[in-house]
Formats: sequence, C-alpha cells, structure tokens
Amino acid sequence: MTIMDSKQAKGLMDKVLGFSKAEECEVNLSGAVTGNVRYALNTVTTSGVTEDVTMVVQSAFGKKSGVATINQFDDKSLERAVRTSEELARLSPESEEYMPRLGQQDYLEGNGFVDATAKITAEYRAQAAADSIIPSRKAELTAAGFINDYASFSAMANSKGLFAFYPSTGIDFSTTIRTADGTGSGWASRDFNDVRLLNTADASKVAMDKAVRSREAKAIEPGKYTVILEPAASVRLINNMAGSMSRRLADEGRSFLSKEGGETKIGEKLFDERVTVYSDPQNADNPYSPWSGDGQAHTKRTWIKDGVVQQLPCSRYWAEQKEYEAIANPNGWIMVGGSESTADLIKGVRRGILVTRTWYIRSVDPQTQLYTGLTRDGTFFVENGEIQYPVKNLRFNESPVIMLNNIEKLGKPVRINGNMVPPMVVRDFTFTSLSDAV
Repeated sequence: MTIMDSKQAKGLMDKVLGFSKAEECEVNLSGAVTGNVRYALNTVTTSGVTEDVTMVVQSAFGKKSGVATINQFDDKSLERAVRTSEELARLSPESEEYMPRLGQQDYLEGNGFVDATAKITAEYRAQAAADSIIPSRKAELTAAGFINDYASFSAMANSKGLFAFYPSTGIDFSTTIRTADGTGSGWASRDFNDVRLLNTADASKVAMDKAVRSREAKAIEPGKYTVILEPAASVRLINNMAGSMSRRLADEGRSFLSKEGGETKIGEKLFDERVTVYSDPQNADNPYSPWSGDGQAHTKRTWIKDGVVQQLPCSRYWAEQKEYEAIANPNGWIMVGGSESTADLIKGVRRGILVTRTWYIRSVDPQTQLYTGLTRDGTFFVENGEIQYPVKNLRFNESPVIMLNNIEKLGKPVRINGNMVPPMVVRDFTFTSLSDAV
C-alpha cells in the first residue's frame, strides 16, 4: 500500500497517536512510487521503479523532543517507534525555540495529483527516452538525459487534533545534447505535474539546435552586456534571493532586507516596478501542498508587488517573540511576466547575449545578494534581433536584486525547478571572465 488515501493514512496515524504517552505527539507519513530512466551516449544506462512509505514519530515533553523513523507498520513496530521517540525526548536537552503543536487547521484543497501521471508505465519512459535519443543519433549528436516521475502522498497528524493530507504527482525531464566533437552543447528541461504536457521530442529538438549552433564559439571581452536570460538562467539566482527573504534574518541584520537599527525594508520599492512575485498552492501550473511542515496553512500570498516588498515568511517562534503574523515559507513562487516567448524577446534586442542556463553558482556577499557562476550549454551573441554566433562561456558576478532593477522586458513564465519564471531581457549584466568549458 505505497500510495494511501486520506482515510487509510488517518487510520494508521490515529493508531500511532493512540500508543503515545507524551505530552505532545506528531506523526508524519509519506509514500511514493517513483520511476526513472537515465541515458547517456545515446543509450539507456539505468531504469527503475522504487516504492516506499516512511513514518516519522515525534514525541515531546515540555521543550524536549525526540524522533523515531520506521517503514514497518505492524502494531508492534508502531508502538516501538513511539516508545523510542519518547525515550529520546526524555534524554534530549530542551530547545528554547520549541513551539507547541498546532491544533486542527483549515487547509485549501490540493490539486497537485494527476491520474495520468500516476499511471506512467515503463513503456512510456522508454519511448520518452527514445524520442530524445533517436533523433540525436540520426543527427550525429550525443544525448544524455534523465526522466523522473512520481506519484506520492504526505500526511500529518498530531495529538492536538491536526490532520493534513496531500497527494501529488510530477514528472521532470532534462537533456544535454552535444556534438560529436564535443565543441557544441545544448540543454533543455521540462517540469510538470501532468505528464500529458511533456513532449521529450520537442524539448530535445531545442537542445539539439543549440548544440549544433554553439560549435566554434568565439571569445568576447567580458564586461557589462544586455542579456536575454532564459528561465533556467535566472531561476537559481532568484531562488537564492527568495530563500533569504526571512523576517527573522531581516530583523537580525543578516539580510539584504535589513536596515540599521533593526528595521527592515518591508514596504520599500527595491525592484523594477514590473517585478511581482507571489505564491499560490492552488496555481494550476505550479501547485504544491496547502500545508507546511509545521502544520501552517499555505495560502495565496504576494511577496513583491510592483517592485515593493510586501511581506516576508516568518516562523512561528519568531512571530511569537515579535508579535508578528506567522507566515510559512512557500514551496514554490511565481514571478509575473508578459506573453512573449524567449524567441520573441530575442527579436527586440539590438545587441546582447542569450544565456541558456547558469550553473555552479556560489554566494559572494549575502548582504548584497552578490553571486558568481558560469553560463553553460548554449551562449550566443545576438545582434539586430537575431542570433549571430556562439560565444565562449562566461563567468558572471551579479546580484538578483540589481538584475531585477535592470529589466528591459519580461516574457511568458514557464515552470522550472518547482517555480514559475519568465524569460527576461536585462541590461548591464556583469561578466567578469571567460571560461573554456563547453
């Protein structure tokens, strides 16, 4: 019984709570069926399916807590896990930031489960890989890629009456396709809840075209350039910035949102007025669990509106200390964009650089959100609205805060890495050196 329904999960968790002698007990139960195909050198190298269900029992006495994890669900094993967590709790030191468990909560209805994705077969995965490998082989290119799909559920229950259940599905595909001489490389990625939206042939065609066009790349002088950033080129930079948007970090002076004297920049305009970022667990393209790991309800929230910081995630502990509203971290964010594709944006650029994606990103200065990293798998010089020639990869030093102030144009957002990001044209993007890596 890898994928349980709500009734089955609640019945099992209620049994565990019935064994508890602790002041508080919380049970988290999750299960998943995952399938995958990995290929390299135009050949499938691995494939498989895994199934697992895991239960985590956390018991607490005052501010002392202990955790036990099991994946056997007979009565004896369940009770042993409860006793183990209680024993560990008694032996543990107190946590000053321990927060009592929440009682019953109201959650939005989840919409992240698609039956078609849950029914993916080995034959489907094989064909999806073949749709990438065969055209690459015919074009004398070399493809490598990974397809991973899952159907899963997660549930939470505690001794105060809270119960939450969320089923979900998803499929991720990425491929890197290179020329036979190794001098050209292209890449493409797709990320959906609904497998019916995935076409690995179309995605691979994009990577194939970039591989062929990126051969014999020319070196250009590093410096500030207008760039067309595909969603994969900016998502990690923006994700890093979003991950540091914590109310506590801002209050304690450890964030780009901090001001001297303990004040924050909430309510200030920090970005171009076209920058609006929100999250919505019921978004049709990017749904996620309507409850957080500590039991708080996820709701639709706007974090940045018209360039102005509206609010920040705040832990329950920090909210209690400062008398704020506790706000859970979202599991995915959405940056509003326009209606144009990356190809449309290129047509409007007089002189600039198209960046397919970035990688090996490292923090340089957390206070200013300055990061360094490299371009990869297709970097091209654009002139008069057309791609002119490939350029060697470049190292950049850039802050997403500055980047989102230098926006020229935004395209239509696409889902990537669990977020929604538009392609964008950004002026004065800083490249510091060349890289010989393809």
